[in-house]
Amino acid sequence: MENKIKVVELFAGVGGFRLGLEGWNGKSASSNYKEKFESPYEVVWSNQWEPSTKIQHASAVYENRFGMDNHSNKDIASVEVSEIPDHDLLVGGFPCQDYSVATTLKNSKGLIGKKGVLWWSIHKILSEKENKPKYLFLENVDRLLISPSGQRGRDFAIILQSLNELGYAVEWRVINAADFGMPQRRRRIFILAYLNNTEIYENIKNIKPIEWILEDGTLANSFPVTTENKLFPKEFKLKGDIVSISENFNKNGKTGMFENSGLMIDGNVTTIKTQPNYEGKFTILKDLIQNGEVTEEFYISNEELDKWKYLKGPKKEMRKNADGFEYNYSEGGMIFPDPLDKPSRTIITGEGGKSASRFKHVIQTPKGFRRLSPVELERLNMFPDDHTKLNGISDTKRAFFMGNALVVGVIEKIGIALTEKIKNEVTV
Repeated sequence: MENKIKVVELFAGVGGFRLGLEGWNGKSASSNYKEKFESPYEVVWSNQWEPSTKIQHASAVYENRFGMDNHSNKDIASVEVSEIPDHDLLVGGFPCQDYSVATTLKNSKGLIGKKGVLWWSIHKILSEKENKPKYLFLENVDRLLISPSGQRGRDFAIILQSLNELGYAVEWRVINAADFGMPQRRRRIFILAYLNNTEIYENIKNIKPIEWILEDGTLANSFPVTTENKLFPKEFKLKGDIVSISENFNKNGKTGMFENSGLMIDGNVTTIKTQPNYEGKFTILKDLIQNGEVTEEFYISNEELDKWKYLKGPKKEMRKNADGFEYNYSEGGMIFPDPLDKPSRTIITGEGGKSASRFKHVIQTPKGFRRLSPVELERLNMFPDDHTKLNGISDTKRAFFMGNALVVGVIEKIGIALTEKIKNEVTV
C-alpha cells in the first residue's frame, strides 16, 4: 500500500498496539520478531498518562522504544483535540469504568460523564474532529459486556449508541488469545468501528449481519469462529439517546443483552455466542521459558515454599474480621506449580515482587521452584525480549506493565485483516 494508514494510539501503555500494527524493526510478533513484516500502519501521535503516579514509567518505556516525537505524556482529558493530528485509525485499550451520563442543565445535548472516565476522551476526539478517523480499533476487559450489575450491558450499550450517533458501524468479539495458538489465556473484547463514508460501512449495510459476524467481517477473517445458533441470533434496537440508555437499558435485567460476538449498524444490534475455530499449532508455557538465564532472586527458598503452597492450596477455616467476628472461609485450590505443557494463566498487574501470592505464576525447573522473569512475562504477551528494560524501572514495575498489556499477536492478526478491508477502500 503506497499511502500509510495513519494511526493515533491512546492509553498507549508500553506500546502493545503499536507493536502489533507496525511490527518491531520490520519483524512480526507472530514470528517472534524473526520474519519480515511490511506494515501499512504508521503511528503519527500517541498518548500515555498514568494519573496515580508521580513518575511516568510507562511513558518513559514508550519513549525509549519509539522515540519522543509526536508522543504526548499529558492527561488526555486536558489535551486539545486540535493538538491531535488527523488520522485514519484511532486505537487504544481504554479502561473499564462507569460510563453513566446525564444531560447538562444549560444544553440538553451536552453530556456529563463521571470525571476521569476515559471513554469520553475518545468521544470528544470523534465529536470535535472535522475529519473523523474512518476506523476505530479498541480493546477492553470482557466484563464490559455485562457491567454494571444492576443494568447488565448498559455500559457497552452507551458506547455503541455513542458511536452510532457519530456515524459508525461497530463489530465486536471477545477473544481468548490462547484459543488461537498464542501463549497466554487472556480474554479481552476487541471493538472495531467503521465510519459511514467508508466502503466497509456500505458493505456491512448490504450483507446479513450474521454473515458479517461469522464469515465476512474483519474479526471473522482474523479469528475464525463457529456457532450453534446461526439461525437464531439475538436482535434488538438501541432505543433512545445515550442519556436514556444510561437510565433505562436492561434495568433490573438478570442476564446481559450482549453475546461474545456482534454487530451494530444504524442502532440495530445483532449478537450471537460463538466458539473459536482454530486448527493450528498451540504455544505452551514451556516454549517461552528462559533456561539458565534467570537470576537467583526469582527462585523460592525452601523456607518460603510452604507459604506459597498454603496460599495456592484449598482452604476451609475459621477466620476473624477486624471487628472480631468469626466466620467460615473457604476457597478452592490452584494448580501448583503452573503447568508447563499448557498456555499460561492470565498475567495480572501484581505479578512482580518476591512476596508469596496466590495469583503469581510459579514454575518448577530442575533447579527448583521460581517466579517468572520479566522477559518471560514479555514473551507471554508476545513483546520483544527486554522491551520494558530501562534504568530506573524495577522488575516489579515491568511485571505490572505486562499485567496491563495486551497480547500483541492478537493486534497483529486483526491489523492484517483490517488492512485487507481497507486496501481497496473508496470513499462513497
